[in-house]
Parts: sequence; structure tokens; C-alpha cells
Amino acid sequence: MKVSDFDYTLPEERIACYPPAERGSTRLIVLNRAIGSITHSAYAALHEELRPGDLLVLNNSRVIQARLIAHKPTGARIELMLLEKHEGVQNLALYRGRLRVGDRLLAYGAELTVEALPSDGIARLSCATGNLTDLFEAHGSVPIPPYLKRDAEELDRERYQTVFAELPGSVAAPTASLNLTDDLLDKINANGVGIAHVTLHVGLGTFLPIRSKSFEEHVMHQEFYNIPQPTARKIGETKASGGRVVAVGTTVTRALEHAAPKLIGSGFAQEVSGEADIFIYPGYTFKIIDALLTNFHAPRSTVLMLTAAFAGKELLMRAYREALDNDGYRFLSYGDSMFIS
Repeated sequence: MKVSDFDYTLPEERIACYPPAERGSTRLIVLNRAIGSITHSAYAALHEELRPGDLLVLNNSRVIQARLIAHKPTGARIELMLLEKHEGVQNLALYRGRLRVGDRLLAYGAELTVEALPSDGIARLSCATGNLTDLFEAHGSVPIPPYLKRDAEELDRERYQTVFAELPGSVAAPTASLNLTDDLLDKINANGVGIAHVTLHVGLGTFLPIRSKSFEEHVMHQEFYNIPQPTARKIGETKASGGRVVAVGTTVTRALEHAAPKLIGSGFAQEVSGEADIFIYPGYTFKIIDALLTNFHAPRSTVLMLTAAFAGKELLMRAYREALDNDGYRFLSYGDSMFIS
């Protein structure tokens, strides 16, 4: 199997450039791996696909206002994109323009200093007049995906964020859960389904297609995650009782599968943190998740390959063809979703 096997034609008009008028009003395509079936439903009916005793695992990372325009004292414009939070201080940014170590930048009354240029196009910044992340949060814009081909608008501040977002640090949304509403979560919980949270700060690498020809040549980006002890315990209890661990999104999947050796090794008794650099593609054996809610992904993306590893490539691509043949479906971050069991 090659990277090119995960290429497909996605017409631009099938990309959802804006969120639906009402959160949660999108479509849902349902894949049953056991019998190879594909059925069509609605995201708002997700609770009907879940069973009492299942555990829904959500990513509670919050998207920060990561894009900011600064200027050199000469007036030269520098565009900054703060990178996702890891274990240390969130102080690395992609930049457009010309920078040298020691350069000063001015933005909204704050003075930034370029402390280092650790790699091409990335600067480590400090803020003399306060907290760097607070500056971005106060004056930055939403880092919506580049494939939307538009500037962020006011509605993106709310809609490119989950209703349960809590811990700031992501520069891309965990998009599978963008359409979850408080009402739907209440219905899910009332049906005897547990809800638990992990944190994985989503990075820009989630948007990037694989440029290499083979899986072995691809270097996976790292994203910091934390699985609290209560969540680990709930996962263990769900497994022991015969329930399903339902991952909401590929971010939750990467966190849980990367942590699998420690979770299983501790008997699901301890908190686990780390840097998820796991590259999941067909042939991988899943150790934690039993069902997956996810969006329609871009061609040649690592998230498409992860989904194919779980669903089976043939079934998944058949579902993609059905969705493309049905003009009602929209793709990518603001688009429709699929539930795979």
C-alpha cells in the first residue's frame, strides 16, 4: 500500500467553507465494519448509534486566537502564527517576513523580542510587557484552515471551537466534535453513555498532506496530550464491562493509542501524558478505541489514513464515493461526519 492510494478528487465546491447555520445540523454517514454496511443519518441522531455502557471520549483542548500581525520598528509587516502548546511555555511561532535573532516587534502596544530561530520559518518569542499567549488571545484572529481560502470572521470565534473547550493550546480544532451541542450531550448521557475528556493540543501538522511516496519516509508531527486518571479509570471500567470506547475524532484516537502501553500496563489506573507522534495507517492494530466519530478528511492526509486503518480502506473509500455522489455532503473541518463501529 502506498501514500498515493489515499488520493482522491475533492472538488472545491464540496468543501464546507462555513459552519452550518445551526450547530449540529450536519449529516452523518454510518459505517458498520462487521457487515460492511453504509447508512445515512444526521449528526443530531448520534445518540441513536451509541449503547448504554459505551464511553464517549472528547478532546477538551481550546483553540487559541493564534494569528497575529506585528511590525518591526521600521514598519515592516510580520505575520505570526503561534504554534500549539507543548509541556513548556507556548512561545514558538511561524512567521512570514524577514527576522533575525534580537529583532524587536511591536503589536498592540506590546514589544516582542526574537529570542531564537530554532528552524526555518519558526521563531521563539518573548513579550516584555506581559504574557505572549494573552497577547494573541486578546488581539489575534482564529487560525481557520488554509483550505477555506478566506479570512477568519467573527462567527469563527464561536464556531471553530467546541462547546466544551476548556484548556487553551490548540491552533486547529478537534473538528469531529464541532457539531456536538449541550442538548445532544445530555441525550447521550441520559441514554447511559459515559462521557470523559482528554486533552490533545492540535497543531498545524494536521492540515498537511504527506509529501513522501511511502509511509516509512513520513516523519509524524508531535502533539502534547494528557489523559487524566479519572478518564483512564473510566476507559478501564468500560473495557471490563463490555462497553465500547468511542473516540470523538482522530485527536482523541492518537492520544489514546499512543498512551495504550502505559494505560494497559498500569491497569488503567494512572494519568498519562506525552507527545503523540504515532502514525496510524492500515495494518495498525487498535488497542483502545472500539468506535470512531470523525469528519471527511483531505486527500493524502494522515487523518484519512488513520480512519482507513480503523474502518478498512475499501469500506471507507466506498463511503467517500457515496458521499461525493450525494450532493448533500460537505467535506473537511466545517463539514459532515461519519460514525464507524
